[in-house]
Amino acid sequence: MMTFQELTNLRQSVRKYSEKPVEHEKIEKIIKAVHIAPSACNSQPWKVIIVNEPELKIEVAKATFSKTISFNKFAAEAPVIAVLVIEKAKLIAQIGGSIKNLEYPQIDIGIAAVHFCLQATELGLGTCMIGWFDEKKLKLLLNIPEKRKIGLVITLGYPPEDYKMRKKIRKPLAEICGFNSY
Repeated sequence: MMTFQELTNLRQSVRKYSEKPVEHEKIEKIIKAVHIAPSACNSQPWKVIIVNEPELKIEVAKATFSKTISFNKFAAEAPVIAVLVIEKAKLIAQIGGSIKNLEYPQIDIGIAAVHFCLQATELGLGTCMIGWFDEKKLKLLLNIPEKRKIGLVITLGYPPEDYKMRKKIRKPLAEICGFNSY
């Protein structure tokens, strides 16, 4: 079994996928990992839409790129695309967020997305979080209510066998952490 450190080191953004379909049981495990993700006041302000129907998946993928913005074209290769919709938080979380000037559902969707990606990694799958998409088009394609906001799109699938692990480039620890002071 992998340690948490091994799992986090293994997880990377995958931008190339094999044609191998993702097993339904693995998708269910990923959804269960999202289900137990923590959230402000236990609001769980998300809905995960799993898109695995091939024609619809291609249309959803096309909503993540255009002729001028082409860096997400790899999304069309992924056998599954998940769309994370931000739902309304509990009233107490809304009040707290208003007082603290924080968007707790935005934070919560990030936590849910990490659960999604780490569970996928443990299962031998690759993911990539996509924040650039045509929200209006996605809402239309997936029947998402107008008042809802899409937080993230995540591609999911098996990377090709020859996919290379990229060296993680990170800032020095002293730049991201301070003890007892900024």
